[in-house]
Amino acid sequence: MHNMSCKIYMDHAATTEMLPQVRTAMEPYLMEEYGNASTAYEMGRKNHQVIEQAREKIARLVGAQPEEIFFTSGGSEADNWVIKNVAADRKTRGKHIITSKIEHHAVLRSCEYLEKLGYEVTYLEVDGYGLVSPEGIADAVREDTTLVSVMTGNNEIGTLEPISAIASVLRGKDVAFHTDAVQAVGQIPVNLQQLPVDYLSASAHKFHGPKGVGFLFERKNKELSSFIHGGSQERGKRAGTENVAGIVGMAAALEISVQEMQMVRQRLIRLRNYFTERVLREIPDSRLNGHPYKRLPGNVNFSFKGIDATSLLVLLEEDGICASAGSACNTGQTRISHVIEAIGVPDDYAPGSVRFTMGRDTDRGQVDAAIESLKRGISLLRQE
Repeated sequence: MHNMSCKIYMDHAATTEMLPQVRTAMEPYLMEEYGNASTAYEMGRKNHQVIEQAREKIARLVGAQPEEIFFTSGGSEADNWVIKNVAADRKTRGKHIITSKIEHHAVLRSCEYLEKLGYEVTYLEVDGYGLVSPEGIADAVREDTTLVSVMTGNNEIGTLEPISAIASVLRGKDVAFHTDAVQAVGQIPVNLQQLPVDYLSASAHKFHGPKGVGFLFERKNKELSSFIHGGSQERGKRAGTENVAGIVGMAAALEISVQEMQMVRQRLIRLRNYFTERVLREIPDSRLNGHPYKRLPGNVNFSFKGIDATSLLVLLEEDGICASAGSACNTGQTRISHVIEAIGVPDDYAPGSVRFTMGRDTDRGQVDAAIESLKRGISLLRQE
């Protein structure tokens, strides 16, 4: 019954609902087509073919070659795989890695793990909009730098990073470049023929696919060593019986998302701008976090002066609106997220940071309802 409290779902950056077409595509592989794709008989061979068709479809949709796509359990695994294995594979060349302070925890914690193993990590500052500076990256690169990892779009504040410009400053240097594109794939155009990255992570449940499945793009000449050792699945790079239904569902979801993208994206950008303009105009002492227009289509993140985000989220939920504080809350105390800290949100605003992320079904009526609920909740909390 719990989701009855979510009449208006505004947390699409956390996860998206699986589309009926995706479920239909998956159903045979959950039931009658249960063969292990690594077996020799027909039932298994059929599933092996299905996996390869999904790989071809996903590759086509992101401008990659099928042999550059590796299936994973999601974005976190793909991030871990690249960061830990590039570091290990290239440690004779150097043990220095560069990332930003606003990365997803899957990247940051992988880097912290490497620091314990004796690697050195530079965590770059971002500006007030959350933008990483390509010049800052150029300055941070050293003789012993082996990897740079910068996300495509930030999950909390929506800022889109200058990935192509970062790639340009790395051109000609022997440094691998990874981007966590979990928030971008399926939402904004991602074409790996044009995007000069070596590795890219994506996750199905951010674009209306199933949870627990994702992919890693690895450019042809950038052979990574195995992350999960065992059988010969994924060309020997990732052992374990394949999640056939999940892989099929991911391919179906990405196809729909890419087909609908132009329309959905334009609509969400208009809705996002409307949301932002009204809140900043109608709610005193409010600020938008992240870049005003270099941002993910459906993301708005506000800070409200003198407000505790946890209390505000409770009031929003009472009105049936599900949003997020952009960070896990500890024991009722709103913990300031590392992203909000990194962009220097003032102390009297930072605890009142709330994220709304819209999706393909969000409409203007829902945005109006969210704004009304925000106004009520904030004036209530400010009276206390």
